[in-house]
Amino acid sequence: MTAIGIIGAGVVGQGVGGLLVQAGWCDTVMVASLHGRSADGLVTDLEDMSLVNASPVRARRADLARMKSCDALVLCPRAAFTNGHTTDIRMAGLTANGFMIRRLARELVGFSGPVVVVTNPVDVMTRLYAEASGSTRVWGIGSSTDTARYRLILARRMGVPAQAVRGHVIGEHGDLAVICASSTTVNGRAVRIPVQAIRAEMAARPGRIAAGIGRVRSGPAAAVVAALALVLGVTDGVIELSAPRDGTYLGMPLHFSSGRPTVCLPRLDAGEKRDLAAAEAKLQAAYHHLCSTFKELSAS
Repeated sequence: MTAIGIIGAGVVGQGVGGLLVQAGWCDTVMVASLHGRSADGLVTDLEDMSLVNASPVRARRADLARMKSCDALVLCPRAAFTNGHTTDIRMAGLTANGFMIRRLARELVGFSGPVVVVTNPVDVMTRLYAEASGSTRVWGIGSSTDTARYRLILARRMGVPAQAVRGHVIGEHGDLAVICASSTTVNGRAVRIPVQAIRAEMAARPGRIAAGIGRVRSGPAAAVVAALALVLGVTDGVIELSAPRDGTYLGMPLHFSSGRPTVCLPRLDAGEKRDLAAAEAKLQAAYHHLCSTFKELSAS
């Protein structure tokens, strides 16, 4: 019996729940939220989906204490705050989401299964959850969707199927994402990558989605379900997730075999190494700023 716990019943949590019911490889989806009505609503909706699809997956409402009985957890709650950023948009929730993720981590101390974090800024929130909970099996979603967007945009520019593109986006899930152009291939061959043009297109996609439907949802939800299948050993393969590297959590390719990850960073040229170092420094600074904020507010 495999149970997946989803904490957060917003658009990503809804997408993850629906994909899990459709996939059918787990037995139970347990849902908790900061507001009980949203969890109840999502469970009811998933029950309908399960019946219509003749899925064996059952949805259940759960509190945080019961979440510890799950085989894996997905953290996708979002604190209430107004995002006024026009750049570094994902960093806007650093403090508000940080307090929420730290509280969840403390309540879930002792859970030893894998945890997939979605809440932004995801690289910082992943590290925060891992350090506050003591868990060693925590990964963040972000670079996986960046990589998918990169491959799609490049494929369209080259006039080839997306499956013909091999390449990664690593580092921060944000403005300092690192496009690994030097190791990218199309149909097995190295090509010239218009990095700045592709970076601009990648940056525009979330805004285009938000302008049309309010929030980014389907891509991250699919990345979460793919990650869950890998971390639980349902499938083997490579995915870009936020994981620890020299004390900081950064997006990097991980090869999972029977649920065990191995880092498989591509070859980086000198410029990409500098970009990765810049992303690491930024995420270190953001994490230390958040920790300082915690201390200041606890002392006041």
